[in-house]
Formats: sequence, structure tokens, C-alpha cells
Amino acid sequence: MAASFHIQRLALLWNPCRGGCHEEERRVRANDREYNEKFQYASNCIMTSKYNIITFLPVNLFEQFQEVANTYFLFLLILQLIPQISSLSWFTTIVPLALVLSITAVKDATDDYFRHKSDNQVNNRQSQVLIRGLLQNEKWMNVRVGDIIKLENNQFVAADLLLLSSSEPHGLCYIETAELDGETNMKVRQSVSVTSELGDPNNLASFDGEVVCEPPNNKLDRFCGTLYWRDKKYNLTNQNMLLRGCVLRNTEACYGLVIFAGPDTKLMQNSGRTKFKRTSIDRLMNTLVLWIFGFLVCMGVILAVGNAVWEREVGSLFQSYLPWDPPVDNFLFSAFLSFWSYVIILNTVVPISLYVSVEVIRLGHSYFINWDQQMFCSQCNTAAEARTTTLNEELGQVEYIFSDKTGTLTQNIMSFNKCSINGQTYGEATDPLGPQKRLDFTPFNPLADPDFCFYDDTLLESVKVGDLHTHEFFRLLSLCHTVMSEEKSEELVYKAQSPDEGALVTAARNFGFVFRYRTPGTITTTEMGRTVTYTLLAILDFNNIRKRMSVIVRNPEGRIRLYCKGADTVLLERLHPCNQELMNITSDHLNEYGADGLRTLALAYRDLTEDEWETWSESHRCADKATDCREDHLAAAYEQIEQDMMLLGATAIEDKLQEGVPETIAILSLSNIKIWVLTGDKQETAVNIGYSCKMLTDDMTEVFIISGHTVQSVRQELRRARERMIDLSRSRDGVKEDRMEGWGEACFMGNGFRERQGGDASLPPPPPNLMENISGEFALVINGHSLAHALEADMETEFVSTACACKAVICCRVTPLQKAQVVELIKKHKKAVTLAIGDGANDVSMIKSAHIGVGISGQEGIQAVLSSDYSFSQFRFLQRLLLVHGRWSYLRMCRFLCYFFYKNFAFTMVHFWFGFFCGFSAQTVYDQYFITLYNIVYTSLPVLAMGIFDQDVPEQRSLEYPKLYEPGQLNLLFNKREFFICIAQGIYTSVVLFFVPYAVLLDATQSTGEPLADYQTFAVTTATALVIVVSVQIALDTGFWTLINHVFVWGSVGSYFTIMFALHSHTLFGIFPNQFHFVGSAQSTLLQPVVWLTIALATAICIVPVLAFRFLKLDLKPQLSDTVRYTQLVRQKKRKPVGRSMGGAWRGAGSVSEGRLGARGSSRRSGYAFAHQEGFGELITSGKNMRLSSLALATFASRHSSSWIDTLRRKKHTHTPPSASGECSPAPSCVSGSVPQLSNSSSVLGGSQDTPIEEETGTSPAQNTHTAPTSSTQTPPVLAAASETVAPQSPAQAPNASTLTSAAVKAHGGDSPGGWTLTLGTVQEALFGWRGITARTTASSSPGPPCVAKETREIE
Repeated sequence: MAASFHIQRLALLWNPCRGGCHEEERRVRANDREYNEKFQYASNCIMTSKYNIITFLPVNLFEQFQEVANTYFLFLLILQLIPQISSLSWFTTIVPLALVLSITAVKDATDDYFRHKSDNQVNNRQSQVLIRGLLQNEKWMNVRVGDIIKLENNQFVAADLLLLSSSEPHGLCYIETAELDGETNMKVRQSVSVTSELGDPNNLASFDGEVVCEPPNNKLDRFCGTLYWRDKKYNLTNQNMLLRGCVLRNTEACYGLVIFAGPDTKLMQNSGRTKFKRTSIDRLMNTLVLWIFGFLVCMGVILAVGNAVWEREVGSLFQSYLPWDPPVDNFLFSAFLSFWSYVIILNTVVPISLYVSVEVIRLGHSYFINWDQQMFCSQCNTAAEARTTTLNEELGQVEYIFSDKTGTLTQNIMSFNKCSINGQTYGEATDPLGPQKRLDFTPFNPLADPDFCFYDDTLLESVKVGDLHTHEFFRLLSLCHTVMSEEKSEELVYKAQSPDEGALVTAARNFGFVFRYRTPGTITTTEMGRTVTYTLLAILDFNNIRKRMSVIVRNPEGRIRLYCKGADTVLLERLHPCNQELMNITSDHLNEYGADGLRTLALAYRDLTEDEWETWSESHRCADKATDCREDHLAAAYEQIEQDMMLLGATAIEDKLQEGVPETIAILSLSNIKIWVLTGDKQETAVNIGYSCKMLTDDMTEVFIISGHTVQSVRQELRRARERMIDLSRSRDGVKEDRMEGWGEACFMGNGFRERQGGDASLPPPPPNLMENISGEFALVINGHSLAHALEADMETEFVSTACACKAVICCRVTPLQKAQVVELIKKHKKAVTLAIGDGANDVSMIKSAHIGVGISGQEGIQAVLSSDYSFSQFRFLQRLLLVHGRWSYLRMCRFLCYFFYKNFAFTMVHFWFGFFCGFSAQTVYDQYFITLYNIVYTSLPVLAMGIFDQDVPEQRSLEYPKLYEPGQLNLLFNKREFFICIAQGIYTSVVLFFVPYAVLLDATQSTGEPLADYQTFAVTTATALVIVVSVQIALDTGFWTLINHVFVWGSVGSYFTIMFALHSHTLFGIFPNQFHFVGSAQSTLLQPVVWLTIALATAICIVPVLAFRFLKLDLKPQLSDTVRYTQLVRQKKRKPVGRSMGGAWRGAGSVSEGRLGARGSSRRSGYAFAHQEGFGELITSGKNMRLSSLALATFASRHSSSWIDTLRRKKHTHTPPSASGECSPAPSCVSGSVPQLSNSSSVLGGSQDTPIEEETGTSPAQNTHTAPTSSTQTPPVLAAASETVAPQSPAQAPNASTLTSAAVKAHGGDSPGGWTLTLGTVQEALFGWRGITARTTASSSPGPPCVAKETREIE
């Protein structure tokens, strides 16, 4: 299994014809290798490895030097080999370059070794091949196209085979396709009837049939071919094929003809190279490296010009005793050589170790995700998995989440909940206030499923009394399906193609209509204890267009009846007119079920006469045998018979939400992440699931429904939605901006849409910045047919501008392709980071299209997981993936990059300043060994430790304060502005490190009176000061210290002194006198007090301004993380028990929401979302006997605040760079007398917990995610406060603002108007977008943010 899994994941380039030709069709003759070899078909040997022992070194080096950075440093190495331009030894470049290449080569070799191991394991598997009439064991790699292979039970299928015969009756066999589509249930395949009797090897040896079929392709569900044998031809379909990667199950043996082998098999054809995803930081980093290279060239030009001037004006005076080295004969040529010399010396501004360090950090972050025990699901024994290491920091920048519904938000575990039979609804609780009593079916039906739950005994009584409609209802459910049954230990087990079908057949089973088993021509049931066998005349199969399936059966009395089940939208319009009254009643019931978020299905039947059956059967036979447009002919035949049906009723199935979905969506919404649900369900079902999971809430300003069937109607509906948004936003804020009114007057008149004269002339969409500034919480629901129009080129802007102004968007009845198109649309127009999450094969295109793809390992197999970048088993883990791992990864990577560029500029620019004092002679300041070791020894490990382990706030606070996530969305921590700040700091440091030692040592003397102004003393002093300064700087930058950080930071300083004293020792000089020129320099220099004073002075000048700036910034304009850290300090100093538990707050919120959901009176109907695959009905009827088949299966905080983060967001969308002051300043604190009533239910600053604060803060935070003690399912306490709206209050009730302010001042020990005095009021708005002056009308049970009063009580 592991080997086959490797095969599926790895890409393989395929050339179907060795001669380079394109294969248009494939011809295969059985038992004739000589004939088949003429076509040069691929062998069955697969090779996913890239190298062998001979090719590894040249191929791997060739691949590595395709990286621009590696090629650049190779170019520098070549330059250093030219004596005339190199002032550095060649090893200063080759050592770091060789280290980088070696690390990458070892990684590539390790990966390829495992690929070789996997390939060998698969290629050396044994298979029984029929050769010259005898079965012989052959390795898989030796199997050829046209061979006949024998497979035994539980064996892997070696190649793509045409099934010839089987040990089962009528050529049936059973396979498991988990390696292909992730489905673990068994599927049935059947051989062509003419070959099904060739079960003996002697008969198969004489088989010489020829197959003409399609060329190799990657379509797993389709095969088209023809078998020619004995002057007859037989059509071949996918149901006759066994594909490589499948496993034979419950079948003793079978024989197959190899059609496709090795790289031509569908498994390998689907192993295409996945699109490589790069993060925004990657793209920015590449741009910055190019800028740095340009800066390097500019410095080289400046110094070369300086060299030319110096050689002409000054150097010419020394020609008599300091002549130019040949071949230099003039100052211009000297300048030319000087340029290349400085390119070599200053090359460290383009760091060679940058890319390797980034990959190491990303690898560490990936391991943290894999090791996180709070993302481990014990129920399914599945851990979270980072399937890529290149996207971790982008997890901290997500703005849009596109989610599937079924299996992602819901469990995809269906239960029969309610039904409507002949106008009577069943399933409602008889006593809503009393305890629910589960029905016991065992006394009534010994074959009942003990796990089935139902509570309405009136339906069971209706069955017992023999109500004809009820009996017919459950008879339909027991007959109209493609479920297969199996007896296991005297227990009846159903293998359903979809969870929905399994739930319906199980319901019929418990109510006395038990499906027992089927053959290709019969269905046997037990009805009320009596065994009944129906003749199966036809199955009218399901597909995505029909949205229904039917069976035609003949009962033992000879009566022919068609039973049909399907989506109500397609089935109700095919009813007989006499059903109108019953249809109205049933439609009302469907609306009620839809309001409860249930998946519904309508049921109907039709009686057929013998003549009607015979006539239709003939037309069906002709359609089935059609060679062209067979599917269209069959659909027309099905449509002909499925008319004038009689309505029986409807079913309602519950697909329960996954654990923690509402809380997760709530927290993600507070993080300013917009969530879009893309589902194949009907509008009503999706909308009600949206309410259930709190994506949609009754407190939302408005929910817009887009359901137009034409381009013009969709355009009008979208514009009306925008008109309404702008109108409500203006009335809400009380501001009528001129640009709003101008656009509104052009588009609207009164409350209606005004078209221009001329019909279809379109008005321009509103300005983007206008839609971005809309306040209020809106949601958009759009149907699949409307979405198809909205995705057209001329409608894209209309749709995006409307949808992106909404907090939530639900797209219903969408196809897999439309899911991908929606994601691509947002990527194209919004330039935002997108994340797609799903659990089924229909989500693969969406997952691959998004910047980040997340797969849920659920009920629909592992196709989504195999295509994803990250995977886990529960949707609720997404909040931890983004808010903890993603935010930390982004923070760490940004801090790493800022420090990395800083330290390299501080190191390199010293050479630039020195050029002005050494006659531009390309002399280096430092010892060449220091230059070599600086980036790979002295400064590499501390920055790696910071990049892997750093934190700004503990993980609990990351979840409690979701607004901390927003700086990543705005890309505030590392951008071009931050880059230039780091560069400026690095240049400033280089100036200090050069000129301070230069000025001090210029006139300094030793204690003996000897001068200190020599080159070697200056070099040692500057290098020592540099190492100390950058070490102190990273100590300041590190926000979370671990033992590893301490060891790496202080160990690097220690290693510098150890190595320096060793390199300057007499021992090495005695061994290599030509290599170590600084003998004794370290000892003599560092013994001088003035040198240490110089180092201390340089360090102080470099670090003190940084400290001063940071303290001022922290005091005057703290960032959100600074505010959070401060509030935790306040809570630790003033520890008091907190009031209500968080769980109670959540339960209260949930109960209110449920009440509102029930109160919604709009008519909603829920549609049944089919999960079937087309083709199973035809398969069931294709044989005469069958044994078994198993066919797989929030309005929360006010988001319109004027906080600094929202100001920056508006600036971002209007393409205005954020100002320096706006980047980290919180909103003004609330000091008005109209402060809303304050509640003690929870605290924004700390939240309410079940335990006192002392308990919570007494535990030290975990160093890493995987050891953190906080449960990911714990609801963050901040959510209760954030999810409640603010109620107005009278002035008499309002607390005195001056009292609050003075209390805060007292707590901080001063009356200073700045700094932390204002942050308590600021925290409310900065963290949750709440403004004290905002008055929103809600129920009295919804308190406003209680932070100020509660925190004041704690302080006092």
C-alpha cells in the first residue's frame, strides 16, 4: 500500500510512443507479444526516481545551478580564481556554496532513495502470467501489453486489465479502489459475457481476441473500446476494467488481459506534476534579492569610479615604487578590475545561505504542525499533516476561505430524521419540552438495525396498522436504490454508494421493509416478516443532470410499477395533475424540513401496463445499443417513462454539523477572514446549514439572494444588492458621502433599478474603495445557474465587488469546475491569499486552485487529502492551523528576514566605507576566515532559532484575540517598507562599526606607548564589535526564549572568540604560514582596555537608539500584540476569580440563535444532494446472479470600527501605502459619558474562565505548539464578549469616564496622558472593533464589552 501511495503522489513524464508519435488508438491482441511489440508500448516497469548512481552528481548540480542565487555565487567563485581582481581567497565563497549545495544534494538524494526503494518494491512484485498455456510467476516489471494475468483474492492489480473471467458467477468480481479514488467500499466489475466462461487456463491460452480502444488517458471513470473475437464485436466500458492500484476482494480468482502497462496506466497518468505554489514572501524575497544585486552593482560602480579618480590623481605619484600589476596599464583598466573586485568583496549583501535557512525554518514549522497533539483526532486516529513545507507563513495571511459543506462543515453521516407520507408529517417530537424516548424496533422487527434512532411512534403505529400509503412509501425505499447487502456473522450489513442511500434503506429496514439481497434480475425483501422477491426489469440510473433515479419492478402478482426518488425540483414537475393538493401540502413540509437544515428527497411511483412496458423496453434497448450519443438517447428514454407519476411523500435526512464548527467560524470571522461556502446542495439546505454553523445570523443587516436565470437579471440583482448595501451603510453611519450619492443617482431611482434607455446598456460598478468602506454585516447567496452568468468575463467585476463586500457568501448547486473558477476569480481581482478546504474528489480542483489547499480526511475517501497542502480530520482544527501555526509562522519568517538582511548589510557595508580610506584598492576590513565563517557559523544558528521558536504571545492568546491575525493579512511585518528600515538600520550599524573604532584607534596607544592604529587591530576590533552588536540585536528581537535560543545566541559569541583565538594562534601559523596572517592579533588587541571601551561604545551607539525607539513606540503606539501582553501582566498582578463560565455563555448564545432560527418564517425548501456515481444501475442489471457489492459512500463583534487596523485595510485596498503612524496606533479610547452598560459576564482583556485567573496565568506557556496544554476545542473566552452587541443605556447608568481614567492612571503609577494610560479603553476597539459610542439595539441579555469596568475593579 505504501509503495502504491508513493506512486500516486510522484509525478512521471510520459511519452506514449518511443518514437515521439502521438497514439490515437490502441490495438492489443491477446497472447501475441510479437504483434504487440510492433507498437512499442511501454513496459510495466515504473520509475519515479530522478537519479541513479552515475547521473546523480551531474543532474543534481545542473538542477541546483538553475537557481539564480547558486549560479550567481558560482560566477563569483570563477571571478575569485582570477588573481588580478580577487582580494579574497577562493574558499571564502566555495565553502558556503559547497555547504549549501551539499545540504540540498543530501536532501535530494534521500528523497530519491526512498523513491528507488518504492519503485523496486512495486516492480518486483510477483504476478502469474499465462505464457504458452502455463501460468508462470513473473515480476511486475516483466509484464507486457497483451499478456493474460491471473489475480487472486487480496492481490493488487498489476496493470490496467480487461476482465475476461472470474471465479464468481457470470464474470463478476469485487475490487477496492482506495488507491485510485480514496473510497474504501468495494465495487463490482463484470466481464463481457462471451469471455466469462473462459475460466480455464487452457481455454484462455487459445483466446486471440483483439481489443481496439482509446489511447492512454487519466480519466478514471471512463473507458471506451471494442473487443473483436470470432468475427463479432463487443462494446467495452469502464465496468469491464480492473485498474492498476485496485485490490481484488471477496473473489477467489479472476483473469485479465493487459491493456495499459506501467506509465500508460490510469494510476500513473493521474500522477501528474502538481502546480508549484509559492508564497507572497517568496515572490517579494526574489524581488528584493534583485534589488540588492542592483544595489551591489551601484556600490561597485561608485568604488570603481573612486578607484579611477584616486589612481589618476594620487596613485600616479607612487608609480616609481608602487607600480601597477600587469596587465594593468592605465587607471581606467584599474577601475574596471576594481569593480569586479568589489563585486566579490560586497557579495555578502546577497546572502547565499538565505534560501537554505528559509527551507530549514519552514521544515521546522511543518514538524510543529505534524506534532501538534491538539490537532490529533483520537476517534479516527488521524494527526494533522503538513504535506508541503513551502506555504507555512502564508497560513498567517489568509483573507478568504472557500469551504465545501457536506463532509467539511458537516459530518457526512446521515440519519433518517423526518418524513412526509400522503400529506402527514412524521418525526416531530411529541413532547418538545419533555425527554425524547427512542423507539425500540426489536420486538416489532428482529432484523432492525439496533443503531437506528427515531422518536415518533405514530409512524411505527401507522406501519403496524397496515396503512397502504405508509407501506408503499417504505417499499419504495427498500427497492429504489443501488445498495448491496452482505451477511456477516448472521448480521445484515449494507454497502451503500452514498451515506444518504444507506440511511434511507436502513429506515425502510427498521420499519419492516427489509432489503435482503439482489441479483442482476431480482430484488428480495422481507416485508412485515414475509419474504417477497421482485423481478428487476430496469434501473434508470442517476446522474447529475437527471438528479433522480428510478427502478421498474414486477411484483409476484405480475403488476409492473416504476418507483422514483429524486430532488423535489425535478420530481414534482413530473407528477400527474391530480396530485396538486397533495403536492402543495408536501411542499410545505419540504419547506419546514429545509428550515431545519435537513436534506430532502421526494418519492413517487407510476403503474405501467404490459403494453407500456414492452413499448418502452424496446426504445430503451435501442438507446442502450446506440453507438453515438448513447447517454443522450438513454436520457430521452428515461424522460419518456418518468411522467405522470403519483406522489408518495418526502424524506428528510439530517447531516449533523461537525464538532466545533460554529465556534471555529466565529473566531475566523473575528480575524477578518471571509468564509465562502461552495456546495452542490440546494439553496435552502445550504442557507440553513449557514445559520446552523453561525455563518449567517439573524443579526445580520441583510442576506441577499441571487437567483436570476439570465445575464441581465443576475446583473440587476447584484446591483440592487449593492444599492441596498450602500443605502443601509449610509443610514447606519449617518454619513452621506458625495461619491456614494453620485454613484447612487446614476444607478438607482427610488427603490428600484433604473435601466438606461436602450435596454441592455450597463452601468459601471461602484468604485472599489466605496464598496470596501461599506459598514454593516451582509451575506450573499447565489445559485449555480446564476453563478454561471456571474463568472462570465463581463460580469466578473460586478460579482466580485458585490460578494466581497459581504461577510459571508454561499454558492449553491455549483459544479467542481465552478468551485475552482470562483477561487481563481478572487485570486485575480482581490490579490488576497485564499484557502480552500474540502473532503471529496469534487473539491480537488478547488483545493489545487487556491493558494493553500486543505484536505479533510472524512467519509468521502482521501482524494482531497492527496491533492492538499495540509490535511486533518476536523474542520475545527482550521482555527488552530491559521491563528496559531499560521500566525506564528508568518511572524517568525518576517522577523527572520528582517534580521537576516540587517546583519548582512551591517557586515558588508563596512567594506564600502573602508574603500574610501584604502585608495579604493578592494582591500577587506576583516580576516578572510571571518568573512567565510560569519554567515555559516557566527550568526546562522541564532537567527534559525528565532525563526523556528519565536512567539509574540502564547498560543492561548492567539486564539482568544483573533484580531492579532490581521497584521498578516495586511502584510505589515515584512514588506518593502520594513525591508528598507532593516537596510537603513544595517547601514547605520556599519557606519558606527567602522567610524567609531577608526576614530578611537587613530590616536590611541598601548600601555607601552606604541600606537594601536594598525590594520590588524582595527580588523579585530571591528569584527568583535560586529559579532557582539548583532548578537545583542537578536537578543532584543527574540520574543520567546528557549534553552535552544540561549545556547545558540551566547554559544555563537563564544564560538567566535574560540575560533578567532585558534586562527590567530602561533600553532596554525607554524603549520600554514602563508594562510594565517593575523598571528597573535586577537591576543594583543583584546588585552587593551581601550579596545573594549571602543567595542562597548560602538555597541551602545548601535543599540541605544533601537531601544529608545522601541520603548517610545511601545508607549505611544503599541501594537495589538503589545497590548495583549500588557493586559496579561495586569491580570497576573491583580489575580481575582472571574464570574460566569465560558461554557454557559456559549450555551446561552446557542440557545438564542436556535430560537431565532426557528422563528424565521420565510419559506425555505431543502434539496437532496445526490452523492451517487453514474453507472451502477446498468451494472446491477447486466448479469444474472450477484453475490455482493459495496459501493462507496455570527454576528459577533462589530466589524465597522475605525481602529487602526481597519484604516490600514482601507488604505491597502485603495493602493495607498500605510503611514508610519497608522501602522501600530490603536483607536482613541472611549471616554464619552455615553459608555454603554458594562457587564461582569466576561472580560475583553482576559475573558472569563471556568477557573480563576491565578490558575490560568500561573502556568508557563509551552515552548512549542505540540506540547501546549490548551485544548483546541476550548472556546476562547473573548468570544462571548465579542459576539454580544452593545445596548444603549441612560446617562444615569453610565460609569463616570473620569473615574475610569483615574483608576487606570492609579494602576500604572502616574498621571501621564500617554502610554498605557489610554490602552485599557483602546483595547476594546483595537481587539474587537467595538466603540463605546456605538449604540446597537439588541435584547437586554446582550451586554456590551465589559472590559473597562471589570478591569477597573481588578485594578482597584
